[in-house]
Amino acid sequence: MHSLRLRLLVSLVGLLALAAAAMAAITYHNVLSESEALFDYQLRQMALSLRDQGEIDSAQADTLADQQLDFVIQIWTVDGRSIYASRPHASLPARALLGLATLRVDGRVWRTYGVATRERVIQVAQPVDIRERLAAHAAWRSVLPLLLMTPLAALAIWWLAARNLAPLDRLAREVRSRDARSLAPVPTGDLPDELAPLASALNALLARLGSSLDSQRAFVADAAHELRSPLTALKLQLELLRRADDGETREQARLAIGEGIARASRLVEQLLALARSEPDAVLPAERVDLAAVARQAIDDSAAFAESRCIAVHAPAPTPAIVTGDAVALGLLARNLVDNAVRYSPPGSRVDVRVREEGGSVVLEVDDSGPGIPEGEHERVFDRFYRRAEASESGSGLGLAIVRSVARAHGAGIRLARSSLGGLQVVVSFPSNP
Repeated sequence: MHSLRLRLLVSLVGLLALAAAAMAAITYHNVLSESEALFDYQLRQMALSLRDQGEIDSAQADTLADQQLDFVIQIWTVDGRSIYASRPHASLPARALLGLATLRVDGRVWRTYGVATRERVIQVAQPVDIRERLAAHAAWRSVLPLLLMTPLAALAIWWLAARNLAPLDRLAREVRSRDARSLAPVPTGDLPDELAPLASALNALLARLGSSLDSQRAFVADAAHELRSPLTALKLQLELLRRADDGETREQARLAIGEGIARASRLVEQLLALARSEPDAVLPAERVDLAAVARQAIDDSAAFAESRCIAVHAPAPTPAIVTGDAVALGLLARNLVDNAVRYSPPGSRVDVRVREEGGSVVLEVDDSGPGIPEGEHERVFDRFYRRAEASESGSGLGLAIVRSVARAHGAGIRLARSSLGGLQVVVSFPSNP
């Protein structure tokens, strides 16, 4: 049973049926008890009315002898001699019991009430089967309206359930009518309190999805724009290679094509790395030694640093454990070291440190380059942003990748002036005990 409406209706109608059955049983039992008490009261009143009467006249005797009358009246003298019976009966009680009593005579049960005076004993009797039949009829007449109202109440519950679940149907129709490009929030003004949180959560999801799609569209557009330049340069170099008349010109063109291919390859690798390191990407949670990751990044950049005569100081071998993805953290460290080496002047140095500080694991990279003005500290994290004064060519993706990986790991990142004269990048990770 997957329908909420059907479950609600079955539950409410079932509860109504149980309540109606319980009320009917209680009412039936109460009416039976009340009828029994009423019949006993009638017996008592009839016997007491005859107690104070001297003789039964003929007109009253004829009335009491009516065969349609359920009651049978018997009168005895104090010594037990029968002096009156309202009508002949084959199975009348032959003796009187004072007060209320139940007697069985010849297989038939009687309810009697007897009262005594100084001269006679009066007893009024009534067959129990007649009393039970009359009581049952009265009880059923009391229960019948309740039983008849139960189906009407069930229909009313169905109508009310459908009416109160209408906002849910409207919300479902609103969402069902959307196409893949419609990310506008669903209206929440007339929704009940129980549905408003669901609609708000859905709107928040649509907002996040819209933001993600906008980011992807911007990423694709920027990537297409950035790839256009190296590809255009490669086409020009290839054309120069075709037109070259001498070996030296062809060799220069081949070298230029190789450098262009290397730059395009690096750009594509960085684009793929940036796509994999988005903050909403699912990353494995493993224990990673950040110091070892930093040392590996230095080893990967050793050839480039050596070509520029730059000394890179590695962090101490003391382990610094964080939780995250070792591949993504390696990408972050390599980009920081590569940027530091790339923008430091030849013959300078780069310092890489990893330490624990105040419950966090901190990765610091200091370079000797020109640094970044404080007003551009936020801009440099944007994709494809390159400073106008930058002397080194690049894709503008390095720091964007660093921030994306840091956010995916719950780490903070800040830029500062380095003691070496250049830029200091500080990434703080939550420590892993």
